[in-house]
Amino acid sequence: MKKLVLIDGNAIFHRAYHSLPPFTTTNGEVTNAIYGFLRMLFDIYKKEKPEYLGIAWDRKAPTYRHTEFKEYKATRKPPPDDLYPQLPRLKEVLKTFNIPMEELDGYEADDILGTLAFKAESEDNVETIIVTGDKDAFQLVDDRTWVMIPVKGISEVIMYNAAAVKEKMGIAPDQIVDYKALCGDASDNIPGVPGIGPKAACDLLKQYKHLDNIYQHLDELTGARRKKIEDGKESAYMSQKIATIQKDAPIEFNLDHYRTHRIDYEKAKKIFTELEFHSLIKKLEDLERFLEPPKAEQTSLF
Repeated sequence: MKKLVLIDGNAIFHRAYHSLPPFTTTNGEVTNAIYGFLRMLFDIYKKEKPEYLGIAWDRKAPTYRHTEFKEYKATRKPPPDDLYPQLPRLKEVLKTFNIPMEELDGYEADDILGTLAFKAESEDNVETIIVTGDKDAFQLVDDRTWVMIPVKGISEVIMYNAAAVKEKMGIAPDQIVDYKALCGDASDNIPGVPGIGPKAACDLLKQYKHLDNIYQHLDELTGARRKKIEDGKESAYMSQKIATIQKDAPIEFNLDHYRTHRIDYEKAKKIFTELEFHSLIKKLEDLERFLEPPKAEQTSLF
């Protein structure tokens, strides 16, 4: 199977920033998020050797989720002042790597990832790995799509297939959305059903499989739980809608567009030097050789 790696740019950018102490160049440019993101990107090239690679980004424009529920993500703290000033510089580096980057007004990066992963399933002999720090992506896991989540900062990752998702969450990937519909998601300010927590949500889904089936068998529930579920029906279905990652975002898919290409080594090296990423320049050299068209034999990476 050939590999298509899709990176949730904002999630990994945030993860990198919070995983490393702040450090700056001699000119005062803060670079920890850039450095951490690139370290992880090098690890992906080394360990996964993807034939295809793409990065999805959020935009500042409101999404349909904000239209559906104006309090969506309203409780999130504003980002640190020195985080997003690093983003243009990171994208400048990524352009020298010739990695396609996708973003779309009205949709989150998750929706782009979900759409691309879904469309990739029509290709022969291609499996998709979604790299993200967000467990929302568990709902996208199936026989052809895996989710990779960094742990311990950016130094280690866990790869999730359907069995691993079930072991982690207690439910299957196709139940993740209904789980959020029931118990909500504090990080995104998704309300769910008031009074229903993660354990109760898992218990209900183990018994009834999906949200519709819970409401079809409401008469089987008793006491306070039944009242909570009954009173919270509107909130449950609204939460289900905004927790669902879209697989039909209006973005075209051409697998060859995401094929890994030679990097623009001289431009990349110049930026690395400006950023004082001296330890990464050797990795850059090895990566540049790895991405050369194979000759007599494939060059090993690192």
